[in-house]
Amino acid sequence: MAKTSKRLGKNELYTQFAERFEMKRATAREFFDELSAVAERELKRAGEFELPGMVKLVRRDRAARTGRNPANGEAITIPAKTVLKARVAKPLKDKLLSSVSPDGPDEAS
Repeated sequence: MAKTSKRLGKNELYTQFAERFEMKRATAREFFDELSAVAERELKRAGEFELPGMVKLVRRDRAARTGRNPANGEAITIPAKTVLKARVAKPLKDKLLSSVSPDGPDEAS
């Protein structure tokens, strides 16, 4: 059965964060804006950014390669590019996967 609740939007995230830590919503927004700026700087500088216990972002360079045009089967060159990968931290992954049954997420969580 598909889950029908909508995802948490950025405005709801700012509101929840502000209420939880008793701060203005604008301050919560500034926090997330700065976190985003730090992540961008670190990805450019070091190629990695980690939010401990949550996620690790890693910048990777993909080499050029040969592929096939699906319309006519002709060989084509796929250019090199830089991609960003997100890896979920093990503690979060373990918590999330332990609360999911084959029928869907646990309703008690």
